Amino acid sequence: MLGKFKIHTVVMLSILLANAQKSSAQIKPSGVADTSFSVLGSYRNESKHFPDIRIANPAMHASINASRNVPYRQSKSGRNLLLDIYQRKQRLPKPAPAILMVHGGGWRSGDRSHNTTLAQRLAEKGFITITADYSLSTEDLFPASVYDLKAVVRWIRAHAGDFNIDTSRIAILGFSAGGELAAFTGATNGSKKFEGSGEYLKHSSGVQAVIDIDGILAFIHPESGEGDDSKSISAATYWFGYPKSERPDLWIDGSPITHVSKQSPPYLFINSSVSRMHAGREDFIKKLNGFNIYSEVKTFPDAPHTFMFFDPWFEPTLQTIDNFLNQVFPAKTTR
Repeated sequence: MLGKFKIHTVVMLSILLANAQKSSAQIKPSGVADTSFSVLGSYRNESKHFPDIRIANPAMHASINASRNVPYRQSKSGRNLLLDIYQRKQRLPKPAPAILMVHGGGWRSGDRSHNTTLAQRLAEKGFITITADYSLSTEDLFPASVYDLKAVVRWIRAHAGDFNIDTSRIAILGFSAGGELAAFTGATNGSKKFEGSGEYLKHSSGVQAVIDIDGILAFIHPESGEGDDSKSISAATYWFGYPKSERPDLWIDGSPITHVSKQSPPYLFINSSVSRMHAGREDFIKKLNGFNIYSEVKTFPDAPHTFMFFDPWFEPTLQTIDNFLNQVFPAKTTR
């Protein structure tokens, strides 16, 4: 028998494909930066409902070294895409695991600095953390951002010796749209279709673990709220360049759940109380289970979507990530 998700998908596809013949022109990137999402702005909004929350302390510990504004490639729009790298000043005796960190903002806003505090704290725990720019939908459409992130992973491997990185232990972590991108990057391990072109192609873009913080797993799904353009154009519509009613094939291809395979890595899902922000999670986990791939779920039942930036949720989020990576990564060095 078809499961609930499969039945819904079949019905939705029938309706959407019937409407696809009415396709309008592709929505092109505006070329204008979108600054609508920020940690401070989120704090101002959420503190109205959670008056006791505080932005997690951004101070960097003296034991951490930062290599900032490192270029890794240029976007289609001509923007230099940059990395910031955080690690302990005292070099570990053996290569350490790395975490590539992907910011949120609806695929069109936000910037890598949003992950700085978490990156610094994870670096204290012995990880080498990399916060990255990627092409936003104001610059280029799906799958440009995927190509960028896979290029970052290849860059990490190409420069592993410079930063003492263990290339067999590379994780990718993302929040919200960044969580979707992280989940997608991991799900498509080994897929040439999403490799893109350009730099360091002799190196693998495969990751060994994924941490998805409130990122959607399936766009066309009973739990998904993406694609409602009735009041304004949705973030995902801007990213794909077409409403899902016109290009459901694109929306399905852009869903991490579509690409789960035996090459996909272990997953950690850290979620808020906002169920639509992790649409498709249970069906995604069922697909992982079918390949005997390990996964964990941590839910903060009373937390807002942007919980990871704020106390009291920041510290348990940090600890959950550390525990998961200690579980799935072989202990090749003392951290």
